[in-house]
Amino acid sequence: MRPTRRTFAGAGVLAVAAALALAGCSGSSDSSASSSASGSAGLTKVTLQLQWVTQAQFAGYYAALDQGYYADEGLDVDIVEGGVDIVPQTQLADGAVDYAIAWVPKALASREQGAGITDVAQVFARSGTLQVSFKDKNITTAADLAGKNVGNWGYGNEFELFAGMTKAGLDPATDVTLVQQQFDMNALLSGDIDAAQAMTYNEYAQVLEATNPATGALYTADDFNTIDWNDEGTAMLQDAIWANTSKLADAAYQDQTVKFIKASLKGWIYARDNPEKARDIVVASGSKLGNSHQLWQTNEINKLMWPSTDGIGMIDETAWDQTVDVALTTKNDQGATVITAEPDADAYTNEYVTKALEELTAEGVDVTGSSFTPIDVTLEAGGN
Repeated sequence: MRPTRRTFAGAGVLAVAAALALAGCSGSSDSSASSSASGSAGLTKVTLQLQWVTQAQFAGYYAALDQGYYADEGLDVDIVEGGVDIVPQTQLADGAVDYAIAWVPKALASREQGAGITDVAQVFARSGTLQVSFKDKNITTAADLAGKNVGNWGYGNEFELFAGMTKAGLDPATDVTLVQQQFDMNALLSGDIDAAQAMTYNEYAQVLEATNPATGALYTADDFNTIDWNDEGTAMLQDAIWANTSKLADAAYQDQTVKFIKASLKGWIYARDNPEKARDIVVASGSKLGNSHQLWQTNEINKLMWPSTDGIGMIDETAWDQTVDVALTTKNDQGATVITAEPDADAYTNEYVTKALEELTAEGVDVTGSSFTPIDVTLEAGGN
């Protein structure tokens, strides 16, 4: 059975909206793109564009702002929320902001269309994407998706799934029934789909915050199976800090980039060592999600970063090459790939993150988190 054609209905933390449509989007009218503008108390004004709304997916940036790490580096940072009509990498390429957070494959697609952007710090070292199913469906690997109703968001979020199915010998166009998935897990919980796309830090928590009608208690992890694309070998790099490629030719912007990365990574280190406090900072910054959900999210985000053998933010060549390979070779149900040619040499650089890590290390900051241990989080009904 051929897949249904999908329309996008908000893929939560993934929704950079039509990121692969690559249409330019206007940002907030009060956001300044001038990195040379004078901020408060003589600080340099810098604008960071997020790829979604305020939540713990971005806890490190909010922590860096709250703890004064940006100010310590001489920066007055304005964090701009994303939304369904905002493409962060386009905002950056168009000069509307100074830095942006975006998934690597989506940003590479924008680069292929002419966006001058460079990955200067790979904050998430691992993919957070899962395919979630009830235990009784017996779906534990990509091969088990054969003949199933498989939910996914589309618009660039589907390529790990499609690569996983293809690697398992399935034709995504004929061997599964693809179902448009909304920004919730209702279709999975109601039985309309057999396996749903989810992020470890968001949608997966939603099913664990839901009540099991058979018991009257919340579902637990024992009720579900998950396919992790890191285990399947088709994971793609996700949240990274992107800078404007042409502006990187300017010495002042280079120096500012090192400072921005340094303070941002210090914020993520704070979130690693103080997950509850980082959660509180995000909630106070305007998150609409509940306390237990945000603590879960902080904890799961930490797992995507730590431990970091080479130092947080370093771009691993093997992980990069796998992301590019999937982006080049995997076709979705419309026959499209993310990109059609190898990215050029300006697609990423470790130059600035290396300098930032050297400065942090010299200050006695633990940049590898070799002893990191996640905390135990108890989710409450509805994530409250």
